[in-house]
Amino acid sequence: MTHYVAIAEEEEGKAVGVWCPDLPGCVSAGDSLDEAMANAAEALTLWVDVALEHGQPIPAPRSLVDLKRDPAISPELSQFMVALIPLRPQLDAAQ
Repeated sequence: MTHYVAIAEEEEGKAVGVWCPDLPGCVSAGDSLDEAMANAAEALTLWVDVALEHGQPIPAPRSLVDLKRDPAISPELSQFMVALIPLRPQLDAAQ
């Protein structure tokens, strides 16, 4: 099963934001970390669905090691929580 790295940004008194560095524009949020992570899984599914509908390629997920080497991403990895979001099996097979 394919998993994408997600970065969860949490600040006191604000919604929790989640984004996937390998899928530009794939973002979500929630009032709690649990809600934000559930919404992130849905956002990932919708992002892939739309890309497939338009015949666009789905970027391969990078490993955490590869993301740490990316100067645009590495500061975020050290500052915020990192999670893995699974790609639905039927979407994984469609790639």
